[in-house]
Amino acid sequence: MPIEKVLHKELSYNIVGILYATHNELGRYANEKQYGDLIENKLKGGGISYEREKVLDQYFPAEHPGRHRIDFLIDDKIILELKCKRFIGKEEYYQTQRYLHALNKKLGILINFRTRFLQPHRVINSTIRNS
Repeated sequence: MPIEKVLHKELSYNIVGILYATHNELGRYANEKQYGDLIENKLKGGGISYEREKVLDQYFPAEHPGRHRIDFLIDDKIILELKCKRFIGKEEYYQTQRYLHALNKKLGILINFRTRFLQPHRVINSTIRNS
């Protein structure tokens, strides 16, 4: 993808930098809450607005309220989903896609801290035309 078409280029760059710094500081074997706490601290330090554990609306009437929570919604533009697993599969991508659709956002970043080398995955909501 040409660099001029990267969604939320500067904000994405800053988030990815925070993710790498967090991984370097905590390593591969912390838990998701520990990574989230350090990321939150770094977002605050960088003056980046965010919501942590944002609760989504219920999908159907009988569903328990608060069942679906997004790890971070950053600057009301980018959903950040944190994982600590041996590997991430289709389910995690689909979950991030559902969150993007539910909040009508264009870009999500899915990250797995358990890997030796960090690989942020950009997840795009293709149903939205404008960023």
